[in-house]
Amino acid sequence: MARPKEFDREDALAAAIDLFAQRGFEGSSASDLVEKMGIGRQSIYDTFGSKHDLYLEALRTYLAQRLHGQIEALRSGPAAIDGLAKLIFSAADEAAAAKAPACLGIGAICEFGRSDPEVTKVSQANALALRRALAERVLAAQSVGDIAGDLDVNDIAASIVATLTGIKVAARAGASRETLRAIARLAVRGLR
Repeated sequence: MARPKEFDREDALAAAIDLFAQRGFEGSSASDLVEKMGIGRQSIYDTFGSKHDLYLEALRTYLAQRLHGQIEALRSGPAAIDGLAKLIFSAADEAAAAKAPACLGIGAICEFGRSDPEVTKVSQANALALRRALAERVLAAQSVGDIAGDLDVNDIAASIVATLTGIKVAARAGASRETLRAIARLAVRGLR
C-alpha cells in the first residue's frame, strides 16, 4: 500500500490563500489548487473538504491574520491617533511592497457580494470586529482632542475602512508607492 504524502497543512493553506487572493474562487481550478498547494487532489478533499470549504477556511484564516495585524497597529504608539495613522500608513506600505498586490477579503466581496451566505457571514464578522477596534481608538483620540469630538465615531470608522480598501484596490491597479502614501497622508490629515 502506498503511503500518503505528508505535507504541512498551514503551508498548503497559505498557498491556497495566495491563489484565491490572486484569482478568486471561480478563477482557481482544482488543478490550480493542486499545483499551487503542492498536494494531491484527494489530499485537498481529505484535509479541507470541498473547494468551497477550502475557500471559507482560507478566507477566515486570511481575515483573522489581517485583523490581528490591524489591531496591533491600532494599539501602537503613545496616543490613539498614532495607532490610527500607523494602521493607514502600514496599509499603504504593505500594498506598495507586495509583488502582486491582492486582498482575499476584498476579492471575496467583489466576487460574491452577498450571494454566498457563508462568505457574507465571515466577511461581516471581520468587518464588525475591525469597525469596533477602530471606533475604540477614535473615541480615545476624541477624548484628548486629537480628533474633533463632533464627528461621528462610526462615520470615521467607515471612512478609514474605505481608505484601507481604496489603498488595496489602487495598489492592485498599479498605483505607485508615492500615490499610496499620498492617499494615506490625506486620510490621516483628515482625521486631525
